[in-house]
Amino acid sequence: MSFIEELRWRGMIHDMTPGLEEFLSQGMATAYVGIDPTADSLHIGHLVSVMMLKHFQLAGHRPLALVGGATGMIGDPSGKSEERNLLEEEVLRHNENCLKTLFLFKRL
Repeated sequence: MSFIEELRWRGMIHDMTPGLEEFLSQGMATAYVGIDPTADSLHIGHLVSVMMLKHFQLAGHRPLALVGGATGMIGDPSGKSEERNLLEEEVLRHNENCLKTLFLFKRL
C-alpha cells in the first residue's frame, strides 16, 4: 500500500498538493517534522505528525524528525502564560537529548 493509500484508508487526508501522489510513486522522497525542544518529552499534539512520519517510512521513504533550533529557546507558545518563558541553554540541550532518543526509527 502506498503512503497516500495508507493515509486515505486511515482517514488522515483532507486535501493535498496536486501531483503529490504521482511524485511519491516515482521513488524515495524525504519529509520532515520540526519539533521545538520546549519540553523533554512529546505531547499529544505531536502524535499525528509523528504517526505520519512513521507511515512515510513504512512506505519506503525517508522521514526526518528535526529537533532544536533557536525557536526552542523561546518557550511554550500555548498561551498558558502572558509571556513566553526563555529557556536556559542547559535546559534546552537536555530537552533536545531526551527528544532525540524518542526518534530512533528503525531503518528499513
